[in-house]
Parts: sequence; structure tokens; C-alpha cells
Amino acid sequence: MVARASTISHHEECEGSCCPHPPPPCWDPAEDLRCIATTFQYLQTSGWYWGSISASEAREALLTKSEGTFLVRDSSHPQFVLALSVKTSCGPTSVRIEYSRGCFWLDSISPGLPRLQSFPDILSLIQHYKSSGHTAQDQASNGIHTKTKPNPASGVALKLTNPLHKPEAFPSLQHLARLTLNRHTNCPDHLPLPNPLLRYLQDYPFDI
Repeated sequence: MVARASTISHHEECEGSCCPHPPPPCWDPAEDLRCIATTFQYLQTSGWYWGSISASEAREALLTKSEGTFLVRDSSHPQFVLALSVKTSCGPTSVRIEYSRGCFWLDSISPGLPRLQSFPDILSLIQHYKSSGHTAQDQASNGIHTKTKPNPASGVALKLTNPLHKPEAFPSLQHLARLTLNRHTNCPDHLPLPNPLLRYLQDYPFDI
């Protein structure tokens, strides 16, 4: 999902006059509740959502892990709901996740830059950066906003490889089987499976 963009058409009869911009489309606040509830449902199922741990606790958990290991946690900043903590080549760091009108995206390091690609939920965001091999730095030359930036001028290249599961939330064999099926098919709805199993696959349509 990409950020919405609007185009204003100027007609010949408007030449020489001021054409007002159309008002932004109405947004139902109930959609915010639906989007955020869906994201948290996915995160709880994933096993790598660590909840209300601090940035220091996330750093400690990731310190000895390989580069690209990541987790999602609650943000300590009052203006953000969630943050992505990841082990980079320069050590563990955290990236804030922004949300507005049904879209999630990574926080840009500079307010002057266009925002990064947006997604309908955080799992789609994570899967995009993990599976495509792209980094946030590919989309914004000045990098991303991180809690600890070793090089403020160039930012930190974001590379996602493996999620770090909470010890008490390690996935079940059933969930691992679902992840395997999702990795090997783009159309799970067409698999010759009973309806309850198809619904189980639809409840978590990701491979991470």
C-alpha cells in the first residue's frame, strides 16, 4: 500500500482565477480503531511483539543477536504507539513507527523529506522490508529516525532478517506450519484444505 496522493485538475475556464483546493476526504475515526486493533491482533499472534519494554531492554535483548534481528515494542514517546528495534551493523537501535488514517510507516529522519512507503498494518510493513531486501535508506537518502544514530549525517541502514520471539511467546507448531504454507503460496485460499484450516491461514496472512 502506498501513501495516498491527490491531483488537482485545472480547467481552461479557471484560467486567470483562483481554483480552491478540494477539502480532504472525510475519515471515520472508527477506521482508526479497526486498523489498530487488527495490527495488534497480528502482533500478538506473531510472537515477536514485546509489549511495553523500554529501549534499553530492547537493546539488551538484541545486543548479542546477529545483524538484522528485530522486534516490535510499545514506543516510549507519547506521540507514537509502536517502535521497531533492530540490530544494525552499528549495534541495536530503534525506529519509531508513525500512524495516520489507516497507514503505518517508518519515521523519517528529516521532516523535510517525503514520508516513506506506508502500509495498512505493521506486519505488512515488516514483511516488505524483510522480503524485498530494501532498506528504509533506499527510499530516503538521509536515512531513518533512530533512537541511537552512530552517524547523524547518513542515518542507519535498516536491514531486517529474523524476528526475535519472546521466550514465553514462541510460536506453536501449528503457527509454524502456517508460516511455511504462507512462504510457499501466494493464494492460500485455493489450497485443497477444509474451511477451518483456510480460515486459520487467513487469520495471519504473513510469513514472519
